[in-house]
Amino acid sequence: MAALRGPAGFFRWRLRVVPGGARGAAGQQCYDLLVIGGGSGGLACAKEAAQLGKKVAVVDYVSPSPRGTRWGLGGTCVNVGCIPKKLMHQAALLGGVIRDAPHYGWEVAQPALHSWRKMAEAVQNHVKSLNWGHRVQLQDRKVKYFNFKASFVNKHTVCGVLKGGKEILLSAEHIVIATGGRPRYPAHIEGAVEYGITSDDIFWLKESPGKTLVVGASYVALECAGFLTGLGLDATIMIRSIPLRAFDQQMASLIIEHMAVHGTRILKGCMPLRVEKLPDGQLQVTWVDLASDRKDMGTFDTVLWATGVSDNRLGTRSEEDFLSADVPITVLSEDSQPACRRLEFAPQLTSCGLDRLGSRSRLL
Repeated sequence: MAALRGPAGFFRWRLRVVPGGARGAAGQQCYDLLVIGGGSGGLACAKEAAQLGKKVAVVDYVSPSPRGTRWGLGGTCVNVGCIPKKLMHQAALLGGVIRDAPHYGWEVAQPALHSWRKMAEAVQNHVKSLNWGHRVQLQDRKVKYFNFKASFVNKHTVCGVLKGGKEILLSAEHIVIATGGRPRYPAHIEGAVEYGITSDDIFWLKESPGKTLVVGASYVALECAGFLTGLGLDATIMIRSIPLRAFDQQMASLIIEHMAVHGTRILKGCMPLRVEKLPDGQLQVTWVDLASDRKDMGTFDTVLWATGVSDNRLGTRSEEDFLSADVPITVLSEDSQPACRRLEFAPQLTSCGLDRLGSRSRLL
């Protein structure tokens, strides 16, 4: 069932065989559009389609991180990205303001102490309120929300298991995959998975991470190390090659210099070899200086990996058959391009940046 092109090359919705929201055989639920993934792109797509009168369902599920961290509806940005990061960064900035306050006549007790536990509780409660808000928005727009991990049965049907153990089947004329990505562990490094954490975990820690080694030079690595330093913690960044690859390197150098001046330790040209847990619970990290081939080691309370992301892939009962089929599926990338504003239903899995869906005329 290929999608149909309307005038000017835009895709128009094909009429479904099953009436909206009707149930097929064996309790199968049928929709115009099924969105797999409840992050920024998936939710925007689902709500816009529902506003255009389509019967829409959203399937979202968060597999626990190796540390067991999981969260609610809203995707990376809401739960383990932009929102909690900005709140913790603001906490760090407030610490700097308090330290500067006496110079402006404010009589503030120094040093001002910071409670990670109080901050984390406030941040996590705010995130949970956003999770609930997204669920309410879906309900208001009559978008059905399911919380299970979807696997493809065929090109128009996915299955999953609900909390009670009951299997459910959902089918749709069109399916959008907007599952985003998850932080990648360097599994080739001994102890990385067993003892390390990622950005999936740092914002949900109930206790302070203490002395932290951040491995990586992405913006995620620099942001995390930055707010940890600002909160008064001992933070070190280990950079293998260059910071902020693909960004302007003059600006990247200025950022690194700024962080070093404000107390973040920078290890350049180094690569971790292994992580070991000591009897006192601390983590001993061994690394190598790539220029001199000299090995060194240090002890930390936390090792945070920020070395890239992996696709949050779906499973299929016959993935090889599925990928070779003529499947009307769209993949939404988080690296969205604002200029790309229409869905493409292609015979294969395609990457389509999506800022938002286009006007009504483009979807009809």
